[in-house]
Amino acid sequence: MAAATTQVQQQQQLHAVKQVQQAAAVATVKPRDPFWLGGAASCAAAFVSHPFDLAKVRLQTTQGINKQGMIGTMINVARHEGFFALYTGLSASLLRQGTYSTVRFGTYDLLKEKFGPKDGSRIPVSTMLLCGVLAGCIGGGFGNPADVVNIRMVNDGKLPKEQQRHYKHAFDGLFRIVKEEGPAQLMRGLGPNMNRAILMTSSQLVSYDGFKRQLLATPWFKDNLATHFASSLLAGLVATTVCAPLDVLKTRIMNSSGSNTSSTQMFFHIVKSEGPAALFKGWLPAFLRLGPHTIVTFIVLEQLKVIVHQKK
Repeated sequence: MAAATTQVQQQQQLHAVKQVQQAAAVATVKPRDPFWLGGAASCAAAFVSHPFDLAKVRLQTTQGINKQGMIGTMINVARHEGFFALYTGLSASLLRQGTYSTVRFGTYDLLKEKFGPKDGSRIPVSTMLLCGVLAGCIGGGFGNPADVVNIRMVNDGKLPKEQQRHYKHAFDGLFRIVKEEGPAQLMRGLGPNMNRAILMTSSQLVSYDGFKRQLLATPWFKDNLATHFASSLLAGLVATTVCAPLDVLKTRIMNSSGSNTSSTQMFFHIVKSEGPAALFKGWLPAFLRLGPHTIVTFIVLEQLKVIVHQKK
């Protein structure tokens, strides 16, 4: 009789332990972030990074050696086209972030929740990379039309007057491209753009999560602004280097009109006529654009998460 009572007590204790473990696992699972959160943070960052983005595109579409550099390009634009010319195409940049970044950030979080462990434990890096690849592919497709308009608008002032397009804003650009060149032109450069989006998402978002995880594992970092800044700075370095060649290909193809040049043809044309180093043309302005953009994006994103979840 006593043995049976002891056995029942042990079973009750085991059941109680399991309930505690399940409750702890549920408590460690973070609430889902709104789908729009990453897009909103990226739009805020676009106000900071857009002049650098303009300089990067101008440098990438220059054939041969450009001795001006990023700062020189920005000064030249402000001097000859006016200060506000540095924000030419801002509406297209915001539209791009509102489509491309919203979809890739939102999809990345949904996929992590879908494929990640359900007990609140760490998500393996391989799983995060898979989520980044899928999210980048989808986001790149959604953002392609706005990206075409953005590149054309920021590069317009560099073209001869008879070749300038003078889009009034992003939606005017979309309408005129469809009317004058056909809807298919909005998908110009889709291949390299999706490949770049895959590399960008899988390097930027995954490396941010990875760097943040590693920093928080040390006794010197807490989940605060300093950690978010350091993690996003390192993520920006990784993403810029990984994406540089495809970024050049994408920019060259989208800026052209008429002939349908493939990314492979453009790749060999650049390597043959300008050398392999041309694939990394504009790396410094790309980092000076992507670095601040990444930092502001993730800092704003982390603050938005706090605000959103406080209201729940």
